Amino acid sequence: MPAHGPDTKPTDRHAVDDFVRGIPKAELHLHIEGTLEPELMLALGARNGVQVPYADADEARAAYRFSDLRSFLNLYYRGMAVLRHERDFFELTEDYLHRVHADGARHVEVFFDPQSHLVRGVPFDSVVAGISAALAAGERALGISSRLIMCFLRDESPRGALEVLDKALRYRDLIAGVGLDSAEVGHPPGDFAAVFAAAREAGFAAVAHAGEEGPAAYVTEALEALHVSRIDHGVRAIDDPALVARLRDERVTLTMCPLSNLRLGVVGSLAEHPLKRLLDAGVAVTVNSDDPAYFGGYLVDNYLAVSAALGLTRTDIAALARNSIAGSLLPAARRAELLAEIDGYVAAAEA
Repeated sequence: MPAHGPDTKPTDRHAVDDFVRGIPKAELHLHIEGTLEPELMLALGARNGVQVPYADADEARAAYRFSDLRSFLNLYYRGMAVLRHERDFFELTEDYLHRVHADGARHVEVFFDPQSHLVRGVPFDSVVAGISAALAAGERALGISSRLIMCFLRDESPRGALEVLDKALRYRDLIAGVGLDSAEVGHPPGDFAAVFAAAREAGFAAVAHAGEEGPAAYVTEALEALHVSRIDHGVRAIDDPALVARLRDERVTLTMCPLSNLRLGVVGSLAEHPLKRLLDAGVAVTVNSDDPAYFGGYLVDNYLAVSAALGLTRTDIAALARNSIAGSLLPAARRAELLAEIDGYVAAAEA
């Protein structure tokens, strides 16, 4: 889909910043457990009798330090120990929706990790009920449409993933798709081919994390073995020109997360991030926040950071916003409605 609208010189940062904040957009790569801010962690820990190893929110935030994906995940799983009841998942999701609404989001696609809760004795029903009730309330109150995506932990067994998939079947009206996340190195997508085949047969959409810490070959494997419609991250795709051409030609959306990639050392600096090169190559790139409570920024923060680092213009930003709508799991009518809203916003900015 071609980008339209006014261009802006990269040095005109104030105009670009205002444009970013206002343009309608979707977030397609967001782990709801990764929106657990220290204040809510402490409140839920106190309410649920779960000891949190921090005296206050400032100490907790200062402890959000990690060197790679594995060390981040260790911290991430410790934090989610406070999530015990349906009410907790509702409040977590409600807080996120208010933040992303302020960032101009009209649609969100939210990941959740049931295996990380089941192992703690939290019922699958409580997790889904809390998140989905908040998403429904957010649509009524804020006008944000949503889809819920259940992720399998790739560092757990495919057998365990199949067991979780069986639990999800009775929630087909609430869970739109399945994904694959957690530690990537040593866990190729093809290990989960049978799980994804069963999920697709049951009617779930399929997406997968690939090419974050893993190589470009994992992106290809996710496309060919899992038959996913979207790649989450896909940073390493830039290493394979043939793969870049394939992503472009097949209109495979990449849900990139710049601040996450920076904090986890996937890129040395945002100036090195391949987002702009992929966008210029015609790949359907999007901007997202991943686990924003841990990575220092929500949706607009990611747009602004990568925009400044790579000198994105308003034309680039409009293309990213359009890609986020076109790559969503929304029905065609809702996508058309939101794309028209973007067109109207761009036209008003040009006037």
